[in-house]
Amino acid sequence: MEKIASFTINHNTLKRGIYLSRIDADVITYDLRMREPNKPPFLSNAALHTIEHLFATFARNGKYRDSVVYFGPMGCRTGFYLLLRDTVSKREAIDLIRDTIDWIARYEGEIPGAKAEECGNYLEHDLEGAKAEARAYAEVIRDWTPENLAYEP
Repeated sequence: MEKIASFTINHNTLKRGIYLSRIDADVITYDLRMREPNKPPFLSNAALHTIEHLFATFARNGKYRDSVVYFGPMGCRTGFYLLLRDTVSKREAIDLIRDTIDWIARYEGEIPGAKAEECGNYLEHDLEGAKAEARAYAEVIRDWTPENLAYEP
């Protein structure tokens, strides 16, 4: 079988940031790399789960709501994939990510979709952990530009 595109990126040199992972027709996949691969500690399951709920809720309620295809975690627990329609420019995508991460860092209240009838693992959440991860990642992406989106060779 052919190697899939994400396995061709050298994970031993990949740094935290935002990367353009792939383009499939009108869908652009962004790699939100919150932790360096292969360097523990990784994102905890509970914080990762809470970030997923908060990010997906915020992004799907904002001005790009109709362009959000998917947001979800990487199995390696080093970040997330955000899939957007190509109607959102790279600059707008970065701004959306930055605004959402800043919102998560400040979030107070009930975690959206965290009731038994709404979530398949509603007991495993960590709001304070999610906020701490968001604060740390916000510093990494603060000055990110479209020119920074390419993976380094």
